[in-house]
Amino acid sequence: MHLEMNKRKLIFCVTAPIWVLCTPCGKALGQMQDTLRLTLDDAIAIAQEQSVNAAMAKNKQKTAYWQYRTFRAEQLPEITFTGDLPDYRRNFTPYQLEDGSYTFVRNNNIGMNGGLSLTQNIPFTGGKISLSSTLDYQKQIGNNNSNEFMSVPVAITLTQPIFGVNTFKWDRRIEPVRYEESQAEYAEEIEEVTISTISYFFNLILAVSNLEIARQNLNNAEMLYDVAVAKREIGKISERELMQMEISALQAQSTLTDAISSLNSRMFQMRAFLGLDESQVLVPIVPEEAPAGSFTYRQVLDAARQYNAFAKNILRRQLEADYAVAVAKGKRRSVDLYASFGFSGVNNTFVGAYDDLKNNQVVEIGISIPILDWGKRKGQVKIAESNREVVETQIKQDEINFNQDIFLLVENYNNQARQLEIAVKSDSLATRRYEIAVKTFMVGEISILDLNDARDSKDSARATMIQELYYFWNYYYNIRSVTAGMLE
Repeated sequence: MHLEMNKRKLIFCVTAPIWVLCTPCGKALGQMQDTLRLTLDDAIAIAQEQSVNAAMAKNKQKTAYWQYRTFRAEQLPEITFTGDLPDYRRNFTPYQLEDGSYTFVRNNNIGMNGGLSLTQNIPFTGGKISLSSTLDYQKQIGNNNSNEFMSVPVAITLTQPIFGVNTFKWDRRIEPVRYEESQAEYAEEIEEVTISTISYFFNLILAVSNLEIARQNLNNAEMLYDVAVAKREIGKISERELMQMEISALQAQSTLTDAISSLNSRMFQMRAFLGLDESQVLVPIVPEEAPAGSFTYRQVLDAARQYNAFAKNILRRQLEADYAVAVAKGKRRSVDLYASFGFSGVNNTFVGAYDDLKNNQVVEIGISIPILDWGKRKGQVKIAESNREVVETQIKQDEINFNQDIFLLVENYNNQARQLEIAVKSDSLATRRYEIAVKTFMVGEISILDLNDARDSKDSARATMIQELYYFWNYYYNIRSVTAGMLE
């Protein structure tokens, strides 16, 4: 499911000269060897390709893939060769005489054996069937030098639990869901990388903007201080007001130093997250377009239920709880069937061991039924059933929380367009007000307090505008995240 989005052109911009300020030590970009102009799309693409977070997500996906491949392989026949080549023994072994006493006899022989088996699990019954062929050879060394071959050309063996839980059947139900969950988690984790990228990107933009503001404020403070000195000389302002202007200029210098330090820190964090070289100077470009349009709660919820890992997680947890109950019930009694049918031959020659074959059958039924266990196994079943009820209750609560989070996310995104428009207009008005305040102060019609208030309002409005733009992109990609990137 996809939602086509129109793009809204932003009605504000951060002025170009700030990029000249975007250097670790305040140098001009022309003096730097490696400068990277970075759009939001570029940053997202780099993060999804080479960030540590993306690498971790890919490795987790690989692990889940091979786990699923292992499960699939267990459904297929397995061919195995086993053997001892050779087995040499020269030792003494105990031997019981007719009168019941023991003596030790010399053992000096060479033995070899090998076998080839084809084994297949039976998913529908939980048993295992195998087809095998074996050959054993014994050679006695010494006075009684002799050879002996024993062959089992073909044997069919069946191992089947009668009342126990069918693990293969449950695996066939659980493992595909687990794999689908891992695939959805990978898509969500890649979207989470995008969300983190947006955070780092706009923090860097804010740091650049703050540096530009700090430089502008310092220039204005120095200019206004010069004006105040001239006014003081002709007696138009008091000594206290002049000192206040000087303090403002000093504060502006301190703010500029903090802004440079903050920019260096934000740039280092961005480079580290993207896996870029520390020598690169990043020049973040404010997005010219923002997401437009709106989503409905039902639209996002339906997409999330279809593509989000949460839906698969709920199903897997329910199946695992049911499986735990089945295991507990299966342990209350145990009956296992073992049956082997085939042919066997013994001779002192290799060829002769395959002549005159005789039947070779083994049938064994193992039973384990507790007569008195003081309710232990019944208690284990009750515990498993209680745990299942806890899981079911938790699942219901998780579904309520999941739906509520999606509702709030959609509401926030749909309201954010208006919030951004207000922030852009406030920024424009605050900037205009400050410009008028500077001119008015120069002609002596407003106080220093009014001027400082206009300056602070301007700075706050610019930071708020960038923050609201960040929220817009953040809400948008959070919606993409909960829908595993399938809703745009």
